Amino acid sequence: MCGRYVSPDEAAIEREFNLVHQEWQFPPSFNVAPTQHVPILREISGERRGSTVRWGLIPFFAKGEPPKYSTINARIESVETAASYRGPWQRGQRCLQFAIGFYEWHVNAEGRKAPYHIYLNDQPVFAFAALWERSIKRDGAVVESCVHITMPANSLMREIHNGGGNPHRMPAILMREDVDIWLKGSVDEARAVLRPYEANLMVAYEVGSAVNSPKNNDALLLRPVGIPSDEKILIGEYANHGS
Repeated sequence: MCGRYVSPDEAAIEREFNLVHQEWQFPPSFNVAPTQHVPILREISGERRGSTVRWGLIPFFAKGEPPKYSTINARIESVETAASYRGPWQRGQRCLQFAIGFYEWHVNAEGRKAPYHIYLNDQPVFAFAALWERSIKRDGAVVESCVHITMPANSLMREIHNGGGNPHRMPAILMREDVDIWLKGSVDEARAVLRPYEANLMVAYEVGSAVNSPKNNDALLLRPVGIPSDEKILIGEYANHGS
C-alpha cells in the first residue's frame, strides 16, 4: 500500500502550491497505477521543478532496468537502510508526489474486499512524501523514477486497510507547512516531518469495484457506493473536490 491513487492536472498543482508555470502538461488521472508516469516536484539548484517520472523507483545501480521486486512504496522503517532507497535518502533526493485522493481495500467480516477512496478535508491537492532517482541504461538513456514513503496507519486507515500482506499502513502525507522542510531541509529535519496524517482531517467512503482494473480511468470511479449514478452531481461533488 498505497498502490492506486487519484492525481490532479498541472493547473490544480500550480494553483494549490503557488508555482509559476512549469514545463509540463497532463490531465487528471482517476486511477494511477504503478509504472505509470506521475507528476512530482523537486528542488534542484535552488529551483522548484515539476516533472513527470515513473512511479516505481529504479535504483541508480540497476542500469535503468526495473527491479523484480516492488518499489512503489518505501517503508519508513527501512527507507534509510534499504539498498534501493538509502542513496536518494542520503543525497536528499526528496520530492512531492501529488494526489487528490487514494484508494485502499477493506476486508469485511465475510472476507469480501471493497475499495475505498480517501481524501483530505484540509488540502484539496496534497503531496505524498517521496524520493526520486535517476538511473542510466546501457545505451545512455536516462530513466527517472519515484517512490513514496509509507508508515503505520492512523486510526482511520488502520480500520480501512486491514488486509493483504502489509495491513494497517498508510502513505506519508505532508502537512502543507512541512512541504518546504521536506524539499530542502536537512535529513534530520525531513525525517521529523514524517508522521501519520491526522485521522480527523481525512474522509473515506466505499467506491465500486471498477477501480480494481487500471484500465478504468474516469470520474465515475469516485462515485460512492449507494449514491445514484447522476454524473453531474458526481462530478461536481466528488471528482472535482481537488479542483
